[in-house]
Amino acid sequence: MKERSKDLFFVACAAGPITANQLAPRAQSVPSIRMLTRRLALAAPLVAVPLAARAQGGFPAFVDSVRADARRAGISPAVLDAAFDGVAPNPKIIELDHHQPEFTLTWAQYKTRVLPQTRLDQGRRAYAQEYTSLAALTRTYHADPRIVVGIWGLESGFGAHTGNFRIVEALATLAYEGRRAGYFRSELLNALRILNSGDVTPHAMTGSWAGAMGQPQFMPSSYLRYAVDADGDGKRDIWTNRADVFGSVANYLAQCGWRQGEPWGQPIRVPASFGAGNTGRDLFKPLSVWQSDGVRRSDGSRFSRGDVRGAVVMPDGAGGEAYMVYPNFHVIRRYNPSDYYALAVGLLGYAVA
Repeated sequence: MKERSKDLFFVACAAGPITANQLAPRAQSVPSIRMLTRRLALAAPLVAVPLAARAQGGFPAFVDSVRADARRAGISPAVLDAAFDGVAPNPKIIELDHHQPEFTLTWAQYKTRVLPQTRLDQGRRAYAQEYTSLAALTRTYHADPRIVVGIWGLESGFGAHTGNFRIVEALATLAYEGRRAGYFRSELLNALRILNSGDVTPHAMTGSWAGAMGQPQFMPSSYLRYAVDADGDGKRDIWTNRADVFGSVANYLAQCGWRQGEPWGQPIRVPASFGAGNTGRDLFKPLSVWQSDGVRRSDGSRFSRGDVRGAVVMPDGAGGEAYMVYPNFHVIRRYNPSDYYALAVGLLGYAVA
């Protein structure tokens, strides 16, 4: 099986698929090596877009209409003045949105690209350096610190590649430009709400061209739902404050149903006769049943507990790698609805410690 690169997005836990960085399986979306441009499949609530204002008054009229909506939402005029200062349609963002390359990767190819030895080594160093903070925060928010690091590593290269686009300008450009305008207008209003809260300044609110912010690459709606002030300094800073970054990712996982103390999955061996009809992330069976079908741990040994339920995933089909996945695998997919992504996060997380 292959995944087509169209980029991935967050899935809001309470409401199903929504947010930026997308498209999920068919042949699933592939996150590229850094933080990937995030193509959006939009199932989010849409906001009416004043297209007539666009035609009549151009971008200034569009900004005026957004400002009016924001004022009605209680956002202060001073915040709006600062947010839109110097903002104009960004042609680079329009170009990126209209000309996203599509390519197909097998799981083996994808794994090689996103999990090179250099990333595994970097992840181990980062985990060791941040362990005290990670352990405390993940105890508070009931998530696995290794998986937090796995997400951090794939989303922004452990904080090194967060994007340098101004979020208000990026979202305003995409909302004005017309394609998926309602979704981006909604996210723009969410970004203005964040600014109104005082958590970050307009110039410090940076991220990807598609509006994904900071080290965990949250869209504004996800920020409002999941970001936390983990160190108690009065701000939810997912750009420069690692305590807030780790706490926010851990909170995301916890709110999406992470089962503390349980694994996400593990590599396994399957017999040569194992059929594709037995695979799929939703086909859960007791491990005792899988063992009777010849499934074993990667070292050939039997599972220690037969009552645990898991599903077999073989992303490249017969002859390729096989994994037993558990409910926490689905929680990782809430962050990005791709089997490739969830496997890579899990493998990176388990490799760092």
